[in-house]
Amino acid sequence: MHGEYGMMGMPGVGFFGLLIIGGLAGWLAERAMNRNHGLLTNILVGIAGSFVGGTLAGILGIQFYGFVGNLVVATLGAVLILWFFGKKEPGNRVPPADGQYIGGVSPGEVFRTKDDQ
Repeated sequence: MHGEYGMMGMPGVGFFGLLIIGGLAGWLAERAMNRNHGLLTNILVGIAGSFVGGTLAGILGIQFYGFVGNLVVATLGAVLILWFFGKKEPGNRVPPADGQYIGGVSPGEVFRTKDDQ
């Protein structure tokens, strides 16, 4: 089967399909990585994820077809993108507006012990 390749190398997917799959993939990746983004960011991350996932699938010789196949590949690519960009050092993060860090620990306190206080 030679198949038609649509947008971003996704077989049989046109522009609107790319937006729908990108939005869903970005949202699924957002949930999997415990992030909180808006709709536009989810769509953009999902579209970029479809490119990354499709490229990696092609390199690995993995074939994917249909809505579900494209969604899985795009979601995996989007998770990789969020993981890669989330690997910042804790000192580079902007503190939350309310001053509350997750777990109540600021990045500077990570290596302190109770004896240091």
